[in-house]
Amino acid sequence: MYLILIALMLVSWGIQWRLRSKFKQYAQVGLKANLTGAQIAEHMLADHGITDVRIISTDGQLTDHYNPTDKTVNLSEGVYAERSAAAAAIAAHECGHAVQHATAYSMLQFRSAMVPGLSAVSKWMPWVLLAGVFMISRSLIPLGVGIALFSLTTLFSFITLPVEFDASRRALAWMDKRGVVTVEEHAMAKDALWWAAMTYVVAAISSLATLLYYVSIFMSGNRRN
Repeated sequence: MYLILIALMLVSWGIQWRLRSKFKQYAQVGLKANLTGAQIAEHMLADHGITDVRIISTDGQLTDHYNPTDKTVNLSEGVYAERSAAAAAIAAHECGHAVQHATAYSMLQFRSAMVPGLSAVSKWMPWVLLAGVFMISRSLIPLGVGIALFSLTTLFSFITLPVEFDASRRALAWMDKRGVVTVEEHAMAKDALWWAAMTYVVAAISSLATLLYYVSIFMSGNRRN
């Protein structure tokens, strides 16, 4: 199990490196439509009849996200002002989440409903798991509770996958229909979004592997007791 977790950590690092490399590469490719990420976002929202979502610039790199609470598409500084295939892909993807929200996409609703509970769980879960491991010879209850809490975070990771893949699908379909990317730029955008999606896939698998690790500890303790 330790080897699996280490392997997943290395794979995750490799995908993160590849993702940054791809976005850096595609950020150098000027968009023939000559639109910034912010303009791409404006057009996509307008084409879907969404008028109550704001587009704002945020600090950092690859910090782009959609916030359903305050209805904002948050684009990192480079994406907001850049006119590249990478910026177009990211901006359209985040607007894909806004479209999901506007159309009441069920998986996004389910994911959003879990956020408040998970925020509270994440504060206590590591301590409950740690206490459970130390107390396993006396009681299995703390570790069992910790596993139940951790299973929620694992479920959240897997629910995130269809949400992310669907947002990319919507983004690519819109860019093609609107004609804001050429065939070559579409291929770059698709490739960049695929690598971004792989970070979520590895995170979900890593969460599941960690959950199974704690379950194995629980089962071993149960046999000893």
